[in-house]
Amino acid sequence: MTVTTDLVSYEEALATYDPVMGLEVHVELGTKTKMFCGCSTTLGADANSQTCPTCLGLPGALPVVNEIGVESAIKIGLALNCEIAEWCRFARKNYFYPDMPKNFQTSQYDEPIAFNGYLDVQLEDGEIFRVEIERAHMEEDTGKSTHVGGATGRIQGASHSLLDYNRAGIPLIEIVTKPIEGAGERAPEVAKAYVAELREVIKALDVSEARMDKGQMRCDVNLSLRPHGREEFGTRSETKNVNSLRSVERAARFEIQRHAAVLNGGGTIVQETRHFHEEDGSTTSGRIKDNAEDYRYFPEPDLVPVAPAREWVEKLRAALPEMPRVRRNRLREEWGVTEHDMQSILNAGAVDPIVATTEAGADAASARKWWMGELARNANESGKALEELAITPAQVARVTELVAAGDLNDKLARQVIEGVLKGEGTPDEVVEKRGLKVVSDEGALTTAVDEAIAGNAAIADKIRGGKVAAVGALVGAVMKATRGQADAARVKELILERLGVSEG
Repeated sequence: MTVTTDLVSYEEALATYDPVMGLEVHVELGTKTKMFCGCSTTLGADANSQTCPTCLGLPGALPVVNEIGVESAIKIGLALNCEIAEWCRFARKNYFYPDMPKNFQTSQYDEPIAFNGYLDVQLEDGEIFRVEIERAHMEEDTGKSTHVGGATGRIQGASHSLLDYNRAGIPLIEIVTKPIEGAGERAPEVAKAYVAELREVIKALDVSEARMDKGQMRCDVNLSLRPHGREEFGTRSETKNVNSLRSVERAARFEIQRHAAVLNGGGTIVQETRHFHEEDGSTTSGRIKDNAEDYRYFPEPDLVPVAPAREWVEKLRAALPEMPRVRRNRLREEWGVTEHDMQSILNAGAVDPIVATTEAGADAASARKWWMGELARNANESGKALEELAITPAQVARVTELVAAGDLNDKLARQVIEGVLKGEGTPDEVVEKRGLKVVSDEGALTTAVDEAIAGNAAIADKIRGGKVAAVGALVGAVMKATRGQADAARVKELILERLGVSEG
């Protein structure tokens, strides 16, 4: 899609205006059943096969609250330093949309389960920025519309739409920030860092996989501009359902430039929802965004209030895991890496695989080497996350063990990893099937060395004459003869011994 809106440069926009953001993140909980009924939440089932009268909103069907959903909401609230309500209730959010089978969404309005929190996020240069949390509340997801017959998959140009209500009723937690002020030119970076850190928190709590590419976590980016020195907020736009960290940053940046262009031209910002386009990082208008009062919220009459016992809340607080930023700082010190290196490891999604590999017996340096090297390259080429690769941390640990024992060198280890990824078996099975073990027989190595010296007499003479650097050519010849299965360091030692030359 080509956007015709004139944009001012980012620098020009920030020279005149201060950006103010509000981020709304929806997290799909990993419960086995839906929020208000017993229907399964398993992905991939046939359309409309995981529905019942309750999640379809049929007359007379009554909802029952999912206890694990409430527990997950409390955990999230505690991890975000929120106050947990002693008493809260659900409300009906009324609006029409075809994927809302009940014609309203069961949500929370003015009485959320968690409120008044914050999350400290670390920017790439190490600066800590505090994002204040307005609320985290419970609600249910909608169904899924599939638009058929058009070229883009959107409703525009489609001949008809199909509705799948399997997702309707799956528990969601919506986490809403307070207005994020003071970020200045770093506003897009702050938005990305916040969503990234929030995702790590959610994963650490084990309440959701938080896979943005699968819709388990998505972000609405609210943004407005105000002239420098003014306290009153400008009119905001809301870019809906942004589903990657990079896109969150790009959406905020684009809207800053678009708002500034409109305002500089004497125009007025329209309060509206907008669609984000991955292909070029632009946004386009969706629909006029009305205020919350237009949803006609009223208390849900079929659900009793939720009043978490203080003992329960404190028990959950005591059981919270180590928070991601604290854990990363601890690991960074234990691993002896820089903040920049740790950020790279985090960006690659390699923290957990590296930890699991060390727990399986590898040293941290070797675990980092393989996950951030060969395996990261394979993941990038295949378009997969590291954790989706067909190799386990225990198998990577076994490869490092074989290298440490001298049974493999790095070149052979890469071939072993390749074999495991291709489904050829465990590291030991791949070594056996491919015949990849390092040649450690001194007799065989000595023979190969003698043959290399005899076949490269001129180079051997140079080495005898003091040009020890030329030994690399003979090492290469031996490695070729042994199909890379010799220990290069030992080969070098043997060559120098046979030639009567000292490396020093």
